[in-house]
Amino acid sequence: MTNSNFPNGRKAIISWALYDLANTIFFLNIVSIHFGLWVVNHMGGNDSIYGYANVASMLLVVVTAPMLGTMSDRSGRRIPFLVTTTCCCVFLTMLLGVGGLFLSLVIFVGANYMFQSGLIFYDSLLPTVAPEKDWGKIGSFGVGVGYIGSLIGATTGILLLDSIGYTGMFKVTALLFLVFSIPCFIFIKEHGSQNLEFRIRLIGGSITQLIKTMARTREYPGLSRFLLGRLFYADAVNTLIIFIGIYVTNELGLTDAELQLVLLLAIVSSIIGAFIWGFIVDSIGPKRTLNLVLYLWVIVLGGLAFVPLLGLDSAILWVSAFLAGIAMSGTWCADRPYLLRLVPPGHVGEFFGVYSIVGRFASIIGPLVWVMVADTLGLGRPIAVLTLTISIMISYVILQGVDDKPRLLTLNASKT
Repeated sequence: MTNSNFPNGRKAIISWALYDLANTIFFLNIVSIHFGLWVVNHMGGNDSIYGYANVASMLLVVVTAPMLGTMSDRSGRRIPFLVTTTCCCVFLTMLLGVGGLFLSLVIFVGANYMFQSGLIFYDSLLPTVAPEKDWGKIGSFGVGVGYIGSLIGATTGILLLDSIGYTGMFKVTALLFLVFSIPCFIFIKEHGSQNLEFRIRLIGGSITQLIKTMARTREYPGLSRFLLGRLFYADAVNTLIIFIGIYVTNELGLTDAELQLVLLLAIVSSIIGAFIWGFIVDSIGPKRTLNLVLYLWVIVLGGLAFVPLLGLDSAILWVSAFLAGIAMSGTWCADRPYLLRLVPPGHVGEFFGVYSIVGRFASIIGPLVWVMVADTLGLGRPIAVLTLTISIMISYVILQGVDDKPRLLTLNASKT
């Protein structure tokens, strides 16, 4: 697996994947579960302030992502930037819970911004770790190791939350994030120019290129429609992840300990689902697979909404959690191959940038809609979950106009 261009070999690959494990622990414990519960259930906050904090951090990422990408490209190095963002995130996470609710929300915005920004540099390390022919395998390996991070995050909650409380969980999560990140910092060797010269015109150039790439999506049949459909289903999935802890404890009456068990069930089913969906994608293609996944999401979200609305048996939650894990892994197993089918070889990298931007916008729009429905309009969280179901249905309708036949021509050839 090694050659002159990739001298680090398996050690670098494992170290790279361990960072996926590390950041998954942070995302599950802080963004998805414990900080939101602390804000709403223990500090007298509401969905709005937690939603706005998430939106603020993602807006900062959207605004600064071109600058950050340009800086790392210019230097030819990613590790120094990844070390900086990770250490800042760890430091800020350690401070969560100190100084009251408002200060902690400000700190959370900074911590989540550093976490999300670090992903820009982390994803860009893959070509340093492995040759192009192995990107799919190594990327999947990273996702698999990331699931182990989910298990670690959920297990720490089960074992430690009652004894150390939420502020203790913030500190434990920060420590785990740092410890599992260190191998990535040490064992991945880069050979960039280390030229950190920075000019505003470079940012302008990167933004201009991004705009041109987004405009060119219309030149590929189905690509614009796919990205629009992705905006709606990513909106639903990302919003559910952010508010699920608040929802099940407040609307379904679960204790914090029961919530951790529900998460553990969903994580285990997601791991199992990842293996199954891989075979399904290969057998029937990404479009039909994603259709199945969207059907499953409608069932999951409908179950979560109708338990409190119709007074149904809360045991339905456990079934929904199991199916949600399967749907979650199916979403990511299907939509990346779907994009690869729509983009000709040689243009994959630039359009994955647009793909990423769509996901970030979904992380902004979704929480805003949730806050408007649940708090501003006063319709409550179950109705907010139903709006996520509607988003899934809209994405399904949009995507039916897209086929998943591979695009084999390059851009220039397609114009002739």
